[in-house]
Amino acid sequence: MREDMAKYRRMSRVRPQSFRDLETPPHWAAYDDGLELLGRQEAGQALPRLEKALQESLAQMESCRAGCEGPEEQQREEEEEEGAGSQGGLYETIAGHWIRVLQCRQRCVGDTATRPGRSFPVPDFLPSQLRRLHEAHAQVGNLSQAMENVLSVLLFYPEDEAAKKALNQYQAQLGEPRPGLGPREDIRRFILRSLGEKRHLYYAMEHLGASFKDPDPWTPAAVIPEALREKLREDQEKRPWDHEPPQPKPLTHWKDVLLLEGVTLTQDARQLNGSERVVLDGLLTPAECGVLLQLAKVRRPGSRWDRRAGAGAGPPFHRPLLSRPSFPGLQLAQAGSVGSQGAKLLLEVSERVRTLTQAYFSPERPLHLSFTHLVCRSAIEGEQDQRMDLSHPVHADNCVLDPDTGDCWRAGLLYLNDDFHGGDLFFTEPNALTVTAQVRPRCGRLVAFSSGGENPHGVWAVTRGRRCALALWHTWAPEHREQEWTEAKELLKEPGEEEEEEEEEEMPSRDPSPEPPSRRLPRVQDKAGKPPRVREEL
Repeated sequence: MREDMAKYRRMSRVRPQSFRDLETPPHWAAYDDGLELLGRQEAGQALPRLEKALQESLAQMESCRAGCEGPEEQQREEEEEEGAGSQGGLYETIAGHWIRVLQCRQRCVGDTATRPGRSFPVPDFLPSQLRRLHEAHAQVGNLSQAMENVLSVLLFYPEDEAAKKALNQYQAQLGEPRPGLGPREDIRRFILRSLGEKRHLYYAMEHLGASFKDPDPWTPAAVIPEALREKLREDQEKRPWDHEPPQPKPLTHWKDVLLLEGVTLTQDARQLNGSERVVLDGLLTPAECGVLLQLAKVRRPGSRWDRRAGAGAGPPFHRPLLSRPSFPGLQLAQAGSVGSQGAKLLLEVSERVRTLTQAYFSPERPLHLSFTHLVCRSAIEGEQDQRMDLSHPVHADNCVLDPDTGDCWRAGLLYLNDDFHGGDLFFTEPNALTVTAQVRPRCGRLVAFSSGGENPHGVWAVTRGRRCALALWHTWAPEHREQEWTEAKELLKEPGEEEEEEEEEEMPSRDPSPEPPSRRLPRVQDKAGKPPRVREEL
């Protein structure tokens, strides 16, 4: 339905007033409108929308909080999940009920900050709105309102350097002190009430065995009992890369770690108008693309991976070449449908992509291949002119792949051909409507990006021909590593390779990371008989 809505919005002579959105809450609609106006440098027009977004967010939280005091029988399941079920006598029952109400009220922050259809809330939703407001007011010269909002940010984060710098700047521009100027009253009341509830909940955690997951990163340490601080700190530090991913290295560093002769950096994040995204060319020779395309044409009995790219084809979603637990191409090679060369190349190419993605995005921490599949999309029959539908709807991969843990995955799309019409990859703003960058597939082109809300993307409909690509996901978490890749590597070994590996293991190495298996797997020669390109070592 979201794809259809986006299609209608792109049609000519269709205006926003033609739609009545019954799904998106008012605070999200106003927030997105404000961000879009800010993106067009129209701060004056954005301010009323941003102010409405903040007021509607607070109103939405009040409505959510009111629903937390329903009858006990309607809340039994939530009580069991939170560990606040009734037990013991009257006083224990009263305490359990009050704990449940407070837990529910605190969850309203995350509920309000979660977009419809998404699995996770936007972090620091209220402080981020206040930052937008004070910056927009400053742009149009409303320094008193800018100060009011930046002082409100400092209620959440008293040591925020950017906010303190902005406050000093506004005070200097105003010239004279304004005794009555302070933070917003609605934000001050919100924080005081929230801190009071948190104190009760942390007391219940410490003395009554209740559970509580604080939704706010701004909670002062003084509110948390000292006995709980260490445990909460340990929980936060178990997987620090989920919260603070390393920043991509500059282009000069990338040139230093270039691993494969002939690979070129075509577009970086700045040229793609976003963050954590890159386009690399030259990962495959035409001969290698031909081998993988031939592999995609082979049909294993019972499998179905060729998607019809357009409306009427059922829900559009990525579909693997072979269902797990088999690495793509492995069963085909075992059954004799394709030669081992094709399956081995698929194995080697996936490692090639992983190594290059790690070199560009994460040189200090190893990436692990988490999932691989080969997918093709073909044009539907019938009229193709003026088509506005999508072959793959706009989405952010982490919401699809791992909604429970929220792991920061990295995705890569390696294209195998360009002899088709349509089918371009595109990135959008968070509203899934404004296209910010577009990439045309071609043989050997890799598009790599972080699989998070910062990179919503989709695919235009294929209007003629057949579009094939190898889609891969990577993760920092070794427990999510694709075990089938290792199994495929073992099963596809040539006689004598094991002895060679054993000899290599005896030799000392200064590099503690495992060496890619592709070192012994040269590229396929093209028709001109050119020598294979050699991988350099990381």
